[in-house]
Amino acid sequence: MNERLAAAFALLPEYLGWHVLLSASALLLGVAISLPLAIAASRSARLRWPVLAGASLIQTIPSLALLALFYPLLLALSALSKSVFGHGFSALGFLPSLLALTLYSMLPILRNSAAGILGVDAAIREAADGVGMTSRQRLFQVEMPLAAPVIMAGIRTAAVWTIGAATLSTPVGQTSLGNYIFAGLQTENWVYVLFGCAASAVLALIADQLLGLLELAARKRRRTPALLGAAGLAIGVVLAVLPLATFGKPASYVVGAKNFSEQYILAELIADRLQAAGAAVTRKEDLGSAVAYRALAAGELDVYVDYSGTLWTNVLNRKDNPGRAEVLRQLTAELKKRDGVTVLGSLGFENAYAFVMRPDRAQALGVTSLADLAREAPKLTFGSDLEFLSRPEWKAVDAAYGLGFKARKSYQPTFMYRALAGGEADVISAFSSDGRIAADRLVVLTDPKAAIPPYDAVVLISPKRAGDKRLIEALTPLIGKVPVEAMRAANYSVDRDEQKASPAQAARTLEAALKP
Repeated sequence: MNERLAAAFALLPEYLGWHVLLSASALLLGVAISLPLAIAASRSARLRWPVLAGASLIQTIPSLALLALFYPLLLALSALSKSVFGHGFSALGFLPSLLALTLYSMLPILRNSAAGILGVDAAIREAADGVGMTSRQRLFQVEMPLAAPVIMAGIRTAAVWTIGAATLSTPVGQTSLGNYIFAGLQTENWVYVLFGCAASAVLALIADQLLGLLELAARKRRRTPALLGAAGLAIGVVLAVLPLATFGKPASYVVGAKNFSEQYILAELIADRLQAAGAAVTRKEDLGSAVAYRALAAGELDVYVDYSGTLWTNVLNRKDNPGRAEVLRQLTAELKKRDGVTVLGSLGFENAYAFVMRPDRAQALGVTSLADLAREAPKLTFGSDLEFLSRPEWKAVDAAYGLGFKARKSYQPTFMYRALAGGEADVISAFSSDGRIAADRLVVLTDPKAAIPPYDAVVLISPKRAGDKRLIEALTPLIGKVPVEAMRAANYSVDRDEQKASPAQAARTLEAALKP
C-alpha cells in the first residue's frame, strides 16, 4: 500500500500539471467562444434556438466518444497541411483533447450567459435607453454587470464538468489524472484509481471555490473577493504547470502502449532500454489499436509493440492466413512500403486471441474446440474485451463457426476474467500470453479451421526514427529473446490478486528472464 501510494505521489506533478493546463485552456477557450455567442443569441431570437440546441446536442455525445472523434479528423487535417504547406501538426494528445473539452464546456456558459442577459429587468433597459446609451454601452455598462453572477455560475459548472471530463483524455494520448484511473482499473491497482478520482475531485472543488469568489464579487460588487479568486486561480495554474517546463532537457523518445497489462510491461521494458542508452523517454499509454498505429505512422509515437494478427487484419485488411512466418514476412514488407513503418522484428512470443472457458463448464458441455462451442453457443453468454467484437478477427471466427451466442458483453480485460470466474460469462476472448489462463486452469478451445491469425508481438518503429541508430541498437537485443513463459509470468505478476507487481517491476523481472 505504502509503495503504491508513494508511486502515485511521484507521478502527481506530471499528471496534475497536464490536467490543469488542459482544463484551464479548454475553459478559457470555451468562455471566449461562448460569451460572444450568448450575446448574439440574446439579441436575436432567430439565432438563439440553433445556438443553444447545438450546444445541447454536443452535450449528448459521450465525452470519451467526442475526444476520440477529433483524432482521425485532426490526423486528416495534419496530412493535408503537410502536403500543402510542408508542415503538419500533432493530432494526438493535447489538441484533440482541447477541442473536445472546449465544446463540452460551452453549454452551461451559453445557457447562463444568455439567460442572465435576457433576465435583466426591462425597466432598467428602458432607463439606459432614456439616458442616451448606445446598444453597446447598455450591454457592457448595464446588462453584463447585472448578468455577471449568473454568467459566473455557468462558468463554475463548466469548470467542474471540464475537470472531470479531462480524465477521459488518456485514450487519445493526453497525460492527465485519468492515467491513474485507466491504468489502475486494468491492473486492479485500486490505490491508483482512488488517488486519481480524489485528485480530480479536489482539483474541481478548489477551482469551483475560487471561481465562487469571482461570482460573489460580481453579486456583491466587491473587489476583494475578485482579487482573491483571480490571484488564487493564476497562482494555482502556474504552480501546477511549472513542473512541465522542459527547458534544457534532451529530446524524448515517445513510447506507446495499448490498454492492458502486457502493453504496460513492454512499454516499460522498451523505456528502460532507451534510458539505459542515455535517452529521455515519455510514454503514451491506454491507446486504442487503431489510434496507436496511426499515431506511429504519423510520427506521434516513436516505438511501440503491436501484434502481427492485429496489423494483418486491421491495418492491411487481410482475411487470409498464410501461416505465422509468411504473415510476418509480408507484414514487414507491406508496412514499410505503404507507411514507412519499420517492423524491427518479433520479440519471440505470440499473444493470440484464445477462446477460453472454466474447466467445469467446458467439461459439463463437452466443449473442447470452437466447432463444439458453435453447437452450445445459443445457450451461452460470451464476454470479450472492449474492442474484439468490432474487429475483423471476430467477424472471421463468427463466419467460420457461426457462433450465435445467447448474449454478448464487453469488459475491460481484467473484468472480463472476473466475469468468467463469477459466471456472468461462459466463454471469453482471452489472450494466449496471459498468465491467468494457466493460473486459473482455464480450457483453451482449439481452432480447427485456423480462423484466428497468428499474433507475434512485434516492435514497430515510426518512419521518422527508421534510421535512428541509438533506438535500433537499444531494442535489437530484444528481438527473439522474450519466451512466452517469461511473458506469462510477467503478466501474471501484475494481474494476480495478491502481491501485485507494478508494470515497471514486472519489466525489470522480464529483462532478467530474457534468453541469452
